[in-house]
Amino acid sequence: MLKLPGLIDPHVHMREPGATHKEDWDTGTSAALAGGVTLVLAMPNTRPPIFDAGTLNLALDAARAKARCDYAQYLGAGPDNADAAAALAPKAAALKMYLDMTFGQLRLDDMTLWMPHFEKYPKEYPIVVHSESRSMAAVILMAAIYDRPVHIAHVSLREEILLIKAAKERGIKVTCEVTPHHLFLTRTSPPAPLPKGEGRMEVRPRLATQADVDALWQNLDVIDCFATDHAPHTIEEKDSDNPPPGFPGLETILPLLLTAVNDGRLTVDDIIAKMYTNPRRIFNLPEQSETWIEIDPDARWEIRGSELHSRCGWTPFEGWKVKGKVQKVVLRGREAYRDGKILVEAGYGRNVRV
Repeated sequence: MLKLPGLIDPHVHMREPGATHKEDWDTGTSAALAGGVTLVLAMPNTRPPIFDAGTLNLALDAARAKARCDYAQYLGAGPDNADAAAALAPKAAALKMYLDMTFGQLRLDDMTLWMPHFEKYPKEYPIVVHSESRSMAAVILMAAIYDRPVHIAHVSLREEILLIKAAKERGIKVTCEVTPHHLFLTRTSPPAPLPKGEGRMEVRPRLATQADVDALWQNLDVIDCFATDHAPHTIEEKDSDNPPPGFPGLETILPLLLTAVNDGRLTVDDIIAKMYTNPRRIFNLPEQSETWIEIDPDARWEIRGSELHSRCGWTPFEGWKVKGKVQKVVLRGREAYRDGKILVEAGYGRNVRV
């Protein structure tokens, strides 16, 4: 058996409150444990979005009752909540800014609306941004102007990773994450299994070209974290005429990465750095005592959505043959998962920001 620290996923969508038919804190954290993830950071674009004390408490109350692994909850940056968000920072995973495809209370369609957040949010916690291409360049400029850390979510393009590399070389405080789907899929990858349309391949940022994927692999040293952007939708929604973007990913990230290790594209040390050491440092996360996972690195198996713990019940990696399987998870001294079964009750998970 291969023993690793409990992994950290800094980018998940638990869908609670507001869309629990897709996922909730119970099923989402069960999926996390099954994937070897013992700590998740949950995104704020729920219904309602998490952007003030009332909505933060709404999400944390649900997590306290249902979560089976440890967690923290993001706050969303809005056009007029910079003071409130800064005051709540010690209780939140970090601040999330949506700078592309934004809406409602989290809409930031003017760069002057970013500035109060860069000025006021405590620097010991990062500002995490959904920013693509040119908006990402603008965020890096803001990081330089305000001399504060920013973390770029789900980098997908060659131009993005090369710009982040250049910014790092100049001492700008920028870190970044990449998802498995942007490492292993391209815009020409066939949906699996082929549905009536191609809604199962809808995701944001969109899947890119092979040249973009190659650039991510060629710049692994620039990538700080692997994160799933676990964003479950039902198969009925994905196969509809208006498919929402997003993929589940908590249970498939580790076997995909372990298969890449087996193929000589990664090392186990890369996984530890990008799913444990770096997330802890970037997000100022506490150590989870007596927490580890055990993996059978030689186990060969086929990914099937029907066997996953996520409520959505499907995966873009349906039918992929992988090598490496989580056998056991110990969380804070207690066996939380073994051989496909969740062994801790709903509510066992702890808020790491308390």
